Amino acid sequence: MTVTGMVKTSLIDYPGRVACVLFVPGCNYNCFYCHNRQLIAGSDGILQPDCITDFLEKRRGLLDGVVISGGEPTLQPDIVPFIEELREMGYSVKLDTNGSSPEVIQEVLKRGLCDFFAVDYKAPRLRYGEICGAGAEADKVLETIGMLLEGGSAFEVRTTVIPQLSEEDLITMARELPELPRYSLNLYRKPEKFLPEDAERVGKTPYTQAQLNILAGILREYQPNIRT
Repeated sequence: MTVTGMVKTSLIDYPGRVACVLFVPGCNYNCFYCHNRQLIAGSDGILQPDCITDFLEKRRGLLDGVVISGGEPTLQPDIVPFIEELREMGYSVKLDTNGSSPEVIQEVLKRGLCDFFAVDYKAPRLRYGEICGAGAEADKVLETIGMLLEGGSAFEVRTTVIPQLSEEDLITMARELPELPRYSLNLYRKPEKFLPEDAERVGKTPYTQAQLNILAGILREYQPNIRT
């Protein structure tokens, strides 16, 4: 398992738990507003596996869980055995994913390895390639979400409300999704690193929290468990 960064203690990344966050390199999306752009193509700053294991061994009883984020963790060929190791150490595991690998999620579910999932639904189905880059498919994300619902898993779906998403876009997304146990609308923040050709897009004026709250009220007709 390749890990390129770690937050040793987080109170916000895993609902209700004190957790360590591990970041993996590589992503099959190229969202113009990505806040972890340095991870998309990989990274030279690889943490040694022994360092991660030693840290987690020492933190037993102090940390409740481990969050695996990225990049896109499901691209890691040994993601399943790595989660198994974390579980054997007694940790609860949360997996952050863009939802593009339903076959990996299916294997994780079959083995009962993750306690919580966070899936990003980034755009209306017909705009996925525009927002997330060539090759991004909303249908795979919807398949992943359907698996989680069918399996009775604890999970949330998240949408970062970038300025390019209109009220009509958000209504479309809310209707494309099945009724969710938890749907989070997140404020957009301009990333520090972005491609030069995306400067105009990332510089658009973001929604305010008040505007986001109003949008949530509108979407609640389709997603009653929405939050901001």
